Amino acid sequence: MRIIAGNARGTKLETLNGENTRPTLERTKEAVFSMLQFELRDRRVLDLFAGSGQLALEALSRGAANAVLCDSYPPAAAVIMKNIEKTHMQERCRLLCTDYTSACRSLGGMRFDLVFLDPPYAQRLICPALRALLSAEALETGALIVCESEERDVFENDDALREHFAVRKTAKYGAAHVTVLRYTKKAEV
Repeated sequence: MRIIAGNARGTKLETLNGENTRPTLERTKEAVFSMLQFELRDRRVLDLFAGSGQLALEALSRGAANAVLCDSYPPAAAVIMKNIEKTHMQERCRLLCTDYTSACRSLGGMRFDLVFLDPPYAQRLICPALRALLSAEALETGALIVCESEERDVFENDDALREHFAVRKTAKYGAAHVTVLRYTKKAEV
């Protein structure tokens, strides 16, 4: 695993051994950042299931302003910190070692332009994470949310949740479905 482009290009990243985390495949990461390449500059990034931190760190390397990285697994948080240090991005990162719901509650009014949601597939956490982001009012209008899951429909037929987002792009890479959403902040009726 490495940073593909930007000021930290080529930096090799640490990852956890074992099956507690599933890093995004290099091919998938390249495709995601091709989709986002002209929309990274000065973005405020949130990576709720950071694993090794590679997605947020790639975004920072390519010009995002700052990032909050969250993972509830302490060994993953230790790896994330090592990767933050390897890429020399300590000044632009905040690391939270907590679950996604606590992280959303602790953001204290922060709003993000770019969010990565790549939770463990079997736990089906995309919808709950989107609800937590909405509840915390953590999304800027127009924010991009990149979801990686086994499911093609990240909303799992939840039409009320779907109303807050426009699907911008979907693609499949191996077992992974990548869905890029744009937060539209539907008006209350």
